[in-house]
This record gives sequence, structure tokens and C-alpha cells, in this order.
Amino acid sequence: MTKVKIDSAGVQSYLEILQSVINRMATNSSASKTWCIGLVSAIVVVVADKGKPEFIWIAIFPIVLFLFLDSYYLSLEIRFRDRYNAFIKKLHNEEATIDDVFIVTPVKGFKNIAKSSLKAVASLSVWPFYLLLIIMLFVVRALIK
Repeated sequence: MTKVKIDSAGVQSYLEILQSVINRMATNSSASKTWCIGLVSAIVVVVADKGKPEFIWIAIFPIVLFLFLDSYYLSLEIRFRDRYNAFIKKLHNEEATIDDVFIVTPVKGFKNIAKSSLKAVASLSVWPFYLLLIIMLFVVRALIK
């Protein structure tokens, strides 16, 4: 196997590709939160305008949907970061080969997917946000007359 050097153009390009994918997953996660707030706010405004507090629970559906979507993007981000860190470790140990370069898939395997998914759902960037939205629905439900 042909070893690769840390300063080679191919290695630098590969690291940039992984960094851009990680950044894109973080952006998608943030966009999920933005869309969720917009959609839930629109539902709350319509329900409050109509004076039908019993329909406020319709907003639970987009909250749950975006919770899963946000967790999915964060899970992918975690798996790509694992790929990035594993490659960097191989580079520092001088074990990286040409076959390691340009593998742009997240770390595979059920164990890795399950681990990253649980990490994502339990993340402080996910559950407090969506829990707060659900609590907000209870407050709004109590305030609508």
C-alpha cells in the first residue's frame, strides 16, 4: 500500500471535503430548528386567531418531525467527524494509505449508527430546544381563550 503524506494536495483536499460535509450537516441541523420555529409559530398564530385551543396539539407533529430530522443531521455530523478524526489519527501514526483518501461516507456499521443516533438525541443542542417548544404549547394552550 502506498502511504500518503500529511502535506500532499490530495490529503488536504480530502480533509477540506470532509470539513465541508461536516459544516453542511451542522447547517442543515440549524435550518431544521429554524423551520420548526416558523412552522410551529404559524400554527399557534392560526389556532389563537380562531380561538380553538384544542387544535394547538397539531403543532406536535412538526415538532416531532423536526426533532428526528435534526437528530439525523447531527448523527451524520458525528459520524463524519469520526471519519475525519480516524483519518487524522492514521496520518499522525503514518498509517494512512492512498485507499483511505477520498472515502466520503460516514462511518458505517449498526453499532456506530446507533451510538451516534443516541448521542444526537441526547445532545444539549437537540432535546432542550424541542422540549421547550412542547412546554410552550402547554403555556399557549392555557392562554388561548
